[in-house]
Amino acid sequence: MALASDSQAPAAPEGPTRCFHCGLDVPAGAHYPVTFEGREEPTCCPGCQAVAGAIIERGLGAYYHHRDAPPAESGSPLIPEELRELELFDHPGVQQQFVVAAGDGGERREAALMLEGITCAACVWLNERHVQALPGVVSFRVNYSTRRAQVVWDPERIVLSDILKAIRDIGYHAHPYDPGTREQAIARERGLALRRIAVAALGMMQVMMLAVALWLGAEDTEHEDLLQFMRWVAAALTTPVVLYSAIPFYQSAWRDLRHWQLGMDVPVSLAIIVTYLASLYAVILGTGEHVYFESVVMFVFFLLTSRYLELIARQRASHAIDRLDRLVPAIANREDANGQLEAVPVGELVPGDRVRVRPGEAIPTDGVVYAGESTVNRALLTGEPEPHPARAGDAVTGGTVNVDGPLVIEVRRVGAETTLAAIQRLLDRAQTEKPRMARIAEAGTGWFVGAVLILTALAGLVWYAWIDPARALWVMVAMLVATCPCALALATPVALTATTGALSRLGLLVTRGSALETLPRVDMVCLDKTGTLTVGLPRLVDRTDLQPAPEGGDWLAWAAALEAHSEHPLARALVEPAGPSPLRATGIRNRPGQGLQGHIEGHRVAIGGASMLPAGGDMTPEAPAGHPLATPVWLVVDDQPVALFWLADTPRPEARDVIQDLRARGLQVVLLTGDRPEAARAFAAQMDIASAEGGLSPEDKLAYVRARQAEGHVVLMAGEGINDAPVLAGADVSLAMGGGTRLAQTQADLVLLSDRLEHLPRALDQARHTRRVIRQNIAWAIGYNVVALPVAAAGLLTPWLAALGMSLSSLLVVGNALRLRPTRDDERVGEPVGEAATHRRPSGAPPV
Repeated sequence: MALASDSQAPAAPEGPTRCFHCGLDVPAGAHYPVTFEGREEPTCCPGCQAVAGAIIERGLGAYYHHRDAPPAESGSPLIPEELRELELFDHPGVQQQFVVAAGDGGERREAALMLEGITCAACVWLNERHVQALPGVVSFRVNYSTRRAQVVWDPERIVLSDILKAIRDIGYHAHPYDPGTREQAIARERGLALRRIAVAALGMMQVMMLAVALWLGAEDTEHEDLLQFMRWVAAALTTPVVLYSAIPFYQSAWRDLRHWQLGMDVPVSLAIIVTYLASLYAVILGTGEHVYFESVVMFVFFLLTSRYLELIARQRASHAIDRLDRLVPAIANREDANGQLEAVPVGELVPGDRVRVRPGEAIPTDGVVYAGESTVNRALLTGEPEPHPARAGDAVTGGTVNVDGPLVIEVRRVGAETTLAAIQRLLDRAQTEKPRMARIAEAGTGWFVGAVLILTALAGLVWYAWIDPARALWVMVAMLVATCPCALALATPVALTATTGALSRLGLLVTRGSALETLPRVDMVCLDKTGTLTVGLPRLVDRTDLQPAPEGGDWLAWAAALEAHSEHPLARALVEPAGPSPLRATGIRNRPGQGLQGHIEGHRVAIGGASMLPAGGDMTPEAPAGHPLATPVWLVVDDQPVALFWLADTPRPEARDVIQDLRARGLQVVLLTGDRPEAARAFAAQMDIASAEGGLSPEDKLAYVRARQAEGHVVLMAGEGINDAPVLAGADVSLAMGGGTRLAQTQADLVLLSDRLEHLPRALDQARHTRRVIRQNIAWAIGYNVVALPVAAAGLLTPWLAALGMSLSSLLVVGNALRLRPTRDDERVGEPVGEAATHRRPSGAPPV
């Protein structure tokens, strides 16, 4: 892959090949390549190859883009000091690729990180508590299933490198999230896990064969020397398992104990170490009794195997979400001023660049079509299967696929500012925000482990003092193993990850994890009209000039000059038919739910509903013939109504079926709109909605929802405009349409990227299914421990059997959660369902 400039790519076009890392000449015959951003780069020696590989592997490849010159030319060290101390991530140029404003209007910053070393829910808890305590860190949340973290910090109080160092200080490794780096980390994690499992499996097979011989020959006193030799061999075979395969348990337990926490690996590590040392002690004494090496190796093998299977299951659960990372290509064909193409990394694109996208290729970043005409498939992003036309001037989204003809795209947004990056951040927020049940389970894990340790000690004391001193230790080991709360820690996060991925395939983005807990309890659904129950593409169907326009002018051009500053769908209906105009509006003031005010050519101008009229104005005009549901828009100049525009929209073809589905589920459906009350009632009758409230301001909508909440209702609000943002924030669960304003989407718990309402009932069903699965998992995890603890305390479980039971319990919880993944029918992304599939409005169908 070509790098951006000569200073960024050590290799020169002519002459000797330069080392990618140090800049020195590569000796003839030397072949020490490294792979950087999809291209093989040469290095001069194994040392440079190792250092460059380590830098790239740790996600620090941006170093090669931002250094001024290679070390050989600048005199800097081969391993830069700022790299060692993670300070490279404080460089503004590097942060541009993965850091964004937190969205609160202040100076706070937000970034997605990848954490390595996470083995259990206790690791998540420790990281969150430790980083959250740092001054300047606003929030830090970790997703256990995906190992991704979202951090928000105040750059005036703390720098990102200090956060990364704090994570490193407690034994974990964090680096900015990058899809390629994540896949490498996953591959390393799986490879290391398999190696540890292989050692444990080999040890278990050999030790079990010896254990069978020892069991059968336990009474054979004539061959005691041979039996003792076999015990020594078993000890030797068990040692690599204890000292290598079980290392992850020790590391996790030590991290917890260093911070005075009791994680689930504390009892596991105690059980392994105690059993091994007690058995080794018995062999050294030559007693021949109470040698349980087979229990140690079986315990480690079962635990490692179950955690490996959990790892695979978590990756499958998050597959639907991880696929977003793979939508954007690594390479883009940038077009220079002469029309020549240059293959460059997508990360090097800047706003204003032009890239050429061939048919079948993914669009590399957000932009506007500069030249060409084609169709764009947005199915993987929104769930919408039909390709959309794209021609000069149309906006396109990175990650969508060009279908028919070549396009030249002018880049508008790159890196963390793209739509796809924003969607990924919303998904991260959803997965890292823990529902109440998850928080209770997580908080209870430490107390549960403490209680288990106390009960284990008491049981051991009872066995030693009054029952059988020889079995006391093994009873304690079985209790420690059997009651490890792994299943309890897995009960919620895997289920949430699986269901979030399933909904994302429907084009429904879950932006807050708590919504999945509240959604099943919803009993009232409040719906906005424009853009929610209608397609959101109103058009001008009639107009009346109440006063003559200025000479050579047109009131429609005046209206368009104001509405050009609005994102509302009604605004587009006036801007498009007006066409280009030299008129410019200044001093714009937005009055949400009412309209806009400003100045044009020295005149005070306002546009909007009846609330924008001066006192005494006519507020009840008669709708034009053939459009009884049309919306009136008044243009007021210097406190005088001068024009009336009538706009009409088309109901969504699936809206009526969706409302019937919601009512069939026992939900009360209400229409809340700022439109005229009579138009609201007529539209509600057409949609079979029993209750409708019209003429509402944003404050009125919020007051209505608050009143229903005070009556005990759990309210879901669906909307799409700026005027809906307050009520979306105030509802128990909120849904924003994907075609709506960004402000509405940032306030919403769910974003319907596909703009297809038929997915709302399916989301309700999925949320209810998720709640059932989580409750089943927690009930099983608690029930298993309640049963296993007294059985182990009674001496009815051997350590290896306890390990098997605990592993199967965890796998059962994970397997149950995986039932939430998309079915084969759901895999057909975005396929219309129900009657809506046969009621698509044909192009050019008239509005209501």
